Amino acid sequence: MSELNQYTTLVLVPAYNAAIYLPELIARIKKFVSDEHFLIVNDGSTDETATILKECDINYISFKQNRGKGAALKAGFEYTMRHGYRSVLTIDADLQHLPEEIPSFLALDNGERVLIGTRDISLKRMPFLRWLTNNLTSLIISVFSSQRIRDSQSGYRLIPTSVLKAICLKSVNYDFESELLFKAGALGCAIIEVPISTVYEGSHSYINPLSDTLRFIRQIFGRVCA
Repeated sequence: MSELNQYTTLVLVPAYNAAIYLPELIARIKKFVSDEHFLIVNDGSTDETATILKECDINYISFKQNRGKGAALKAGFEYTMRHGYRSVLTIDADLQHLPEEIPSFLALDNGERVLIGTRDISLKRMPFLRWLTNNLTSLIISVFSSQRIRDSQSGYRLIPTSVLKAICLKSVNYDFESELLFKAGALGCAIIEVPISTVYEGSHSYINPLSDTLRFIRQIFGRVCA
């Protein structure tokens, strides 16, 4: 085990119908994180996700019904704060986030700033609808946080628990991640980009980028007009 911040950071994976990815994902994450600092939240999966988690020697939370990615992350954040971690590193379960890039986040973790994995945001690498909604939400968050955010939809991110304690998060779906960045930035928290690989092949997304983006825009509009 390398001398990094693995004892101050929890690695959190929200998982929904991720059975096809979990054996490989877990094995790869364990190369960089000890079992006790690794948590998977099963968001009411209908495949073999729950069975796989029972067979693996890791910590997990399992919902009986699907509640949404935001709800899964909230449960993981509550676990993070309850167990006294300084930070939490979130990774999607579909292998689009490479576990081999975990050390890049841990090495930059000082417990004071949000680190967000930033992909190659170009139409050559990203599906058009994701490119469009990502750029739109990134622009909104950049304006309100007074700092440039290029990949607001990236779920590969490290968040200090001090930030989680200071903001109230209300979303339960994929717009949760945009809400988190918006509110962290509005508090004046620095949001630092960490370059990560851009991977889309071979995985299925449960994101509805258009509806989640519209939900986020309505949320921002309500905040501005309040």
